[in-house]
Amino acid sequence: MSVLYLEWGKNAGQREATEHTELWKKKKIPRIGFSNRNYRNIAMKQYQMGLTKSEIFTDKQNKLAAMMKALAHPARIAIVQHLIKTDACINGDLVEVLGLAQPTISQHLKELKTAGLIQGTIEGTSVCYCIEPKTWALYQKEIGALFAAYKGPDSCC
Repeated sequence: MSVLYLEWGKNAGQREATEHTELWKKKKIPRIGFSNRNYRNIAMKQYQMGLTKSEIFTDKQNKLAAMMKALAHPARIAIVQHLIKTDACINGDLVEVLGLAQPTISQHLKELKTAGLIQGTIEGTSVCYCIEPKTWALYQKEIGALFAAYKGPDSCC
């Protein structure tokens, strides 16, 4: 995650540009651009920060978060539901069923495949996708364990 600071004014960018260039030369921050527009200098300072600070969490917590992230989009849920219902399908079928563009479907299939939830086999010029049973069982076990861990009262407030 990056933080972007904008400073407006006649001479706003001069000090910040020099400061940024010096930090960039020391390899402390990434290089960014500066621009003059409408007689104003816009100084942009961008500093890299930790994306999630995942190192402070256990491996199991990070793994569970990655698993849930793979399913954290309605299109991916719809794809998985369609694959469960049909046992297998071709990418083109998903375009017709879901009404999304083919590149969008392909991107979501890539995310699901990277997570190991689905597998694909090439059949001629197309790819046939199906649920990967071992990973699916692992998801059921891990996510089920998270929900089963709560033994609290029926209401909290």
